[in-house]
Amino acid sequence: METSVTIIGIVIAIIVAIPVYFSARTSAASKSKILNIKKKFNPTHPEDFDLTESQSNKTLTIDQKNRRFILMNFNPNQQESTYLDLKSVSSCKLVLTTEGPSDTIVKIDFEFQDKDTPKKITIPFYDFDDDRIKQISVYQDHEFAKKWLKIIQDSISR
Repeated sequence: METSVTIIGIVIAIIVAIPVYFSARTSAASKSKILNIKKKFNPTHPEDFDLTESQSNKTLTIDQKNRRFILMNFNPNQQESTYLDLKSVSSCKLVLTTEGPSDTIVKIDFEFQDKDTPKKITIPFYDFDDDRIKQISVYQDHEFAKKWLKIIQDSISR
């Protein structure tokens, strides 16, 4: 009886340990990737990006003191990071692209107005074509974008 209980305990421990190991490994790789992108845009002080948040393969980070912003998109189809100096823009807004009679959101972009020119800087945030879950994560991404819009606007107005 003691041998069978020990074997069952070892099997359960292995079943629990394997997913925890892979989750920790993925998390460490993701943190490393984010740190490397921060170093790319601020090699001497990547820790200046004091607010960082991730959701749905997207990571947004902002240096509120120096007013710099990075949007990192880790979609499997297209991995990219976009840097923006918020001192060079006067405003920011969300631009929603809808489709069909039900006003289904198919695209969400951050649109920044350049201070010196009439040029608008558009940074893609959500694209229906890149969404693996389709329409389930659009609500979460939209709420996340609205939260960050407020953070960005506060930083611009400083």
